Amino acid sequence: MPEKYFAAIDLKTAGPFLALIALIVIGMLVNEAFLSTGNLSNILARSSFIGIVAIGATFVITAGGIDLSVGAMAAFISGCMILIMNSLMESIESSVTIILLAILASIGIGALAGLLNGLLTTKAKIEAFIVTLGTMGIYRSLITYMADGGTLSLNFTIGDIYSEVYYGTLLGLPYPVWVFLLVAVVGYILLNKTVFGRHCFAIGSNEQVALYSAIHVDRVKTMTYMLQGVCVSIATIIYVPRLGSASGQTGILWELEAIAAVIIGGTVLKGGYGRIWGTVVGALILTLIGNILNLTDAISNYLNGAVQGIIVIVAVYLQRGAWRKKKH
Repeated sequence: MPEKYFAAIDLKTAGPFLALIALIVIGMLVNEAFLSTGNLSNILARSSFIGIVAIGATFVITAGGIDLSVGAMAAFISGCMILIMNSLMESIESSVTIILLAILASIGIGALAGLLNGLLTTKAKIEAFIVTLGTMGIYRSLITYMADGGTLSLNFTIGDIYSEVYYGTLLGLPYPVWVFLLVAVVGYILLNKTVFGRHCFAIGSNEQVALYSAIHVDRVKTMTYMLQGVCVSIATIIYVPRLGSASGQTGILWELEAIAAVIIGGTVLKGGYGRIWGTVVGALILTLIGNILNLTDAISNYLNGAVQGIIVIVAVYLQRGAWRKKKH
């Protein structure tokens, strides 16, 4: 390959990290409290939810798909976990056992939700955008129905024990950060060191060529959606103990933030090229932007979603420009 190609990839790889450093500098200038232990710990913990979901989205997007249902799916799984734990209180005395059973149920529900998205996309041949837009509406309506239009709250007895999953620390870092790091390492190995990952790249680059190369396209694409569902369930497992509740408003804009993190990290929206560590940095960047908006009065933090939307549009525009130059 030409040296220019490697140079372009290096610049593309360094871009998100440079942006992260720039934001840290801005945060330091905006407010002295930015570098406080409490604030940095909060940034890392809040990045974990979207980061884990975004890692799953990296596989889906790399393989040429899209999933708009992740936020609603997270809300639905949260509601299911709370209902399961509250109902098991009547028959099981051990709170730890109840929590573990709810965690297993969460992973199962996430995998099944991902399987549904995958099968509708691959077997029913419906566009992923339409499928996940539909399931987004379904999950959001289901959690609203389950909560009777209000909020589902976790039993206080279990909540006190389960809250340790979010608020507890190991070596000075919150547990969610360690989970995020573990998911990122496993995601990196899957995408870059396995046959499954190579197949994701091949399908995203050219699905027809991948099919002619004897790659089980439908199976691989379905597995990416299942992986996305499992990642959503993992994020939910560490999110529920934060507030101990779920409602129709849970997970709002998570799909935007997850896709934004993936695109900012350098994964190509049209598929064929993905970067796990870039996605991790992208999630940190998004959280930093929200945190900086909270620390300054220059721009209202209510505009956080608008800023994220602009970032997605600009990032995709820059990607298109880069790929056009590469073709010429």
